[in-house]
Amino acid sequence: MLWIILVSVGLLIIAALGVYAGKLVFQLQQQNARQKAAREQRLVVMFESIHTIARAMQQQQCNVSEGTIRICRLLKALPEEAKDYAEQYPAIHTLFTEVSGFAILEDRKALSKSQRHAEDKAREALEEQHESTVLKELPAIIAYCEQRYPHFANSQTLL
Repeated sequence: MLWIILVSVGLLIIAALGVYAGKLVFQLQQQNARQKAAREQRLVVMFESIHTIARAMQQQQCNVSEGTIRICRLLKALPEEAKDYAEQYPAIHTLFTEVSGFAILEDRKALSKSQRHAEDKAREALEEQHESTVLKELPAIIAYCEQRYPHFANSQTLL
């Protein structure tokens, strides 16, 4: 009789542990699904931003150097698939490299008026030098975004 009670208690404990383990596995699957959805949503936002900036640059609504900085930083933040962007978009990468050394935000405010003017002139010269080649690479970036997320091609968002 004692054996029957012990076996019953053991089976109850095993069943309870099995239910608990099943619950934990289910929660883990839900968490993984939420993380995957969040990663995908982050990618959508990043690609949408790249697409929007590239279109704004094409429409002369965004400064070439500013757009290049923003696009390159977003491309760097993408997963491994886009890590060779420097080879895919050499003009954009070159301009980014050349203008990324200029002061921005608080550092720019700390510069004297003559220093800011000198940086502006230097940046404008670099933009002028690279503008045509950068603009030629924008359709490829836009196509890359639209290939990844085809609904971008249908968006008629005017900036």
